Amino acid sequence: MTNLVQFPGLGLSFQLNRVAFTIGGVSIYWYGVCIAVGLCLALVFAFRHSLEFGVDPDSMVDVILIGVVLGIISARAYYVAMAPFKYESIWEMIAIRDGGLAIYGGIIGGFLFGGLACKWRGVPVLPMFDLTAMGFLLGQGCGRWGNFFNQEAFGCNTTLPWGMYSEATRAYLMSSTVTVPKGVLIDPNLPVHPTFLYESIWCFVGFFLLFRYIKKRKFNGDITLRYLIWYGAGRFWIEGLRTDALMVTSTLRTSQLVALVSVATAVVLLVAGLQRFKGAQLMVPLQVSNLKKLDAAGTYFVVDELPASASHREFVQATAAMNRRLEEFDLDEAEKVEDNSDNGEVIEEGNVVAEPQQPAEAPEAPAPEDEAGE
Repeated sequence: MTNLVQFPGLGLSFQLNRVAFTIGGVSIYWYGVCIAVGLCLALVFAFRHSLEFGVDPDSMVDVILIGVVLGIISARAYYVAMAPFKYESIWEMIAIRDGGLAIYGGIIGGFLFGGLACKWRGVPVLPMFDLTAMGFLLGQGCGRWGNFFNQEAFGCNTTLPWGMYSEATRAYLMSSTVTVPKGVLIDPNLPVHPTFLYESIWCFVGFFLLFRYIKKRKFNGDITLRYLIWYGAGRFWIEGLRTDALMVTSTLRTSQLVALVSVATAVVLLVAGLQRFKGAQLMVPLQVSNLKKLDAAGTYFVVDELPASASHREFVQATAAMNRRLEEFDLDEAEKVEDNSDNGEVIEEGNVVAEPQQPAEAPEAPAPEDEAGE
């Protein structure tokens, strides 16, 4: 369960145990801990910024639960289907703790089943996808360190200072399942590219760049498309270095094909979106806490909006103020107005207001004349 991991060019070495801790005789692996940390960070981000994307935090819980569970199942199914070896039993196929989750399988499953859950819970799909894309970058950036503890997902030989070596890398490179570009020779006794580290850094840099862009986004889905482009470009390059790639054919790597298709598709959609919404300001509807009352109010209560460029504090304050107005909204008065309208009386919707009218201020009394007069 332990590996001596060395970085000869840097003069560093680490004794790594794949098991983080044990509970009741059950070993908890660092691989799972890293994924869990990434998931927690993604959840914190999503709940912290959901209002800025027009997503209701309460409704989002069900979407996240379904997306995460089915996303993990999809990631494992994708890996098992594409693995360059055969599993001996169903138990080996579901042994996620030992590693073997295909990121693109998780992305596809997360977006697909998460999108269906959005439809079910009435959550806006594209804004939720934007939040999810940011969460993916955090989760992937952290989760890749699980590969470090498992000593997997590394690349071919390198002479760079950060080249990595361990008995686990050596044993794998001596096996028959190694996949490398044509013409590339592998020496199991030499350091290899720590490609898990490359992808982790790539994801964190992408998260930082997109976080800076959030307030400038032009349309719903903008962040999602930029995520697909950023991650796809990095994955295409990194996948070319790896020695454990899942293959479509003997020469075509699965993740490179998926990355190429996703980047090309996202670029086309992004350009089309930017052209369509050129010069427009994205407005984000505020989230309503009492949907039943909103439905009952009908057209007599209008949901407020803020520009996407507004600060988090502005979203929180405006949302709280709007929901206070909704709670104070008089449904009986709205029904009376509707009844009068049905009787043929002309009544403007503005006569029914979400916030009680404030009494008009009394006019200021005239200032007393100077006793001496003029």
